[in-house]
Amino acid sequence: MTRHACLLAGAALLVTASVGLAEETPPLRTGIDGTFAPHAFPSLSGGYEGFNIDLGNEIAKRMKRKIIIDAAQFSGLIPALQAGTYDFLIAPTTVTKERAENMLFTEGYLNTDFQFLIKKGAPKVEKLEDLKGKTISVNKGSAYDSWARELEPKIGWKIESFGTQSDAVQAVLAGRADANVAGNTNIAWAVKNNPQLELSYLHSTGLVWAAPLRKDSGELRKTIENAIECMKLDGTIAKMHEKWFGVKPAPGSAAVTVFPGYGVPGMEGYDPTEHTPKCD
Repeated sequence: MTRHACLLAGAALLVTASVGLAEETPPLRTGIDGTFAPHAFPSLSGGYEGFNIDLGNEIAKRMKRKIIIDAAQFSGLIPALQAGTYDFLIAPTTVTKERAENMLFTEGYLNTDFQFLIKKGAPKVEKLEDLKGKTISVNKGSAYDSWARELEPKIGWKIESFGTQSDAVQAVLAGRADANVAGNTNIAWAVKNNPQLELSYLHSTGLVWAAPLRKDSGELRKTIENAIECMKLDGTIAKMHEKWFGVKPAPGSAAVTVFPGYGVPGMEGYDPTEHTPKCD
């Protein structure tokens, strides 16, 4: 082969390699609070494990893409999403009217109720008003933080925010707070692993956890939601629910129900377009 032919062949290989690199789909970037057990927490083997870690990895697998899951404080995740650091958030994020005005959401994948934990032997809490004059710990920036603060004048409790949910639980153990409020799954996990604590008042919300995206990510939402819907239909989310929470999801709950359209019905950003999930 002449030197000229060799150069042409080499150039062709470079072009082919460049095309291959250009066509490779970049990994999905997402974030989660890595201290929010049983949804995400450090694994003894390194990295993180939990319900939402499994959920994120399974979504990426069904989209045939790699995924990078960063761990950070919850209060910084939504600003990072809006800044373009993440494509979506796999962190459990409660869909509220205010959040739906600023972000797109997939359909809900879990129902989320608010539950309190207290120290074992502390006075029972039958209603929110029983917590008047008490100090309530919350995870800073979470839906529980804003909800509890909105009720502060009405109930008469004092709200203390902490950087992580683990710190909020420790505040109760250390006597710095009388109760901690968070999602029912997280509270159940904390009590399961701390014999000094016990479950307390459950506040039903009718709300769901869903994956948030930026407002300009409509097509990505459809793809992620398709994966979530297929996971509901084949029982994958139900199995994960039982694995991490110890119980099967209730019939009709968000973990097993495929909702019409895209997003959360009744919330801004909801797209009522009918579609049938395309599952492999």
